[in-house]
Amino acid sequence: MAYNSKYDFVPGEKLIAFEDFSNTSTGDFPERWNTNATAEVVTLNNKEGKWLKINKEGVFYPEFIASIPENFTLEFDLGVNPGWDSNPVVVNIANLKSPQDFTRDYHYVQWQGDHAVHLEFKPTIPGATSGTSKAQASKDGNYSINSDVEYTVWDNGSNNFAHIALWRQNQRLRVYLNGQKIWDLPRAFDAGSKYNAVTLAMQGSYKEDDYYVLSNVRFSEGTSDTRKLITDGKWTTSGIYFDVNNADIKPESYGLLKEVGKVLKENASVKVRIVGHTDSDGDDNANMELSKRRAESVKAYLVKEFGIPGDNLQTEGKGETEPIDKNTTAEGKGNNRRVEFVKL
Repeated sequence: MAYNSKYDFVPGEKLIAFEDFSNTSTGDFPERWNTNATAEVVTLNNKEGKWLKINKEGVFYPEFIASIPENFTLEFDLGVNPGWDSNPVVVNIANLKSPQDFTRDYHYVQWQGDHAVHLEFKPTIPGATSGTSKAQASKDGNYSINSDVEYTVWDNGSNNFAHIALWRQNQRLRVYLNGQKIWDLPRAFDAGSKYNAVTLAMQGSYKEDDYYVLSNVRFSEGTSDTRKLITDGKWTTSGIYFDVNNADIKPESYGLLKEVGKVLKENASVKVRIVGHTDSDGDDNANMELSKRRAESVKAYLVKEFGIPGDNLQTEGKGETEPIDKNTTAEGKGNNRRVEFVKL
């Protein structure tokens, strides 16, 4: 896994919204979103799953995110076409009087008395410009934050996909891109303001064939507490990510696994059973085997990266046999795809 020991992002404890466009037909605009422009769901020849392809100027509003708690994490995968050279994609966190106001905060923020946080992302163009992110915050036209940072961990060539993660804890906002912390803003959010919406926007493309693709949007609430494994004897997470139908652990899982490893090192005598679970998609027997292999992958990772004794870790797979949520929604399936740590 490419991420290193400085990566400290940990997903929120409760998954409350998930979008991978699996329920949207290719060529359609997703039902749970709104826009003043156009976009379509596509498949890619080098990436699993479905993606929302955006190449027209407009605002794209996930209506299934209807409130913003004081502690949350928001993750998504974002890609550009090779050779891309256009405007940044924008993420706005704002307070809308009604869902019909989703265009209020666009590729720039129209300050109207309600505090909003505005983030921009664009990749590096090798040999020309570094990748950049802009952060702005204000409610009355006077910026409390208005700054830029550069990075080279995402580009428009061979590394043209980014995993972006936002982590809010009260007023504090941390933002990560491909394992690098690019923002740590202690007062990004206004203490007296409310927020109820996330919108994405793009100003438009310089070239007609430039586009962004978006998928795997995860919105989680709360702060994940790995110490419940010791205090409660059990801790469950949906924040360890795997490739589809695969037991390979994704790099963005590093921060959470590091927290698990820390707890196990501090409690060296504790023995733990790692239990894998899947959703109900696919064959029952295949899901059982997949859940076993995923549990074994977690064990192998904890042993290799954090020196946890293998004798302290047992593994088990339950497949789809013990759901904790319904398997008829993207969020329910996301909660059922989980790993449990049980103190023995």
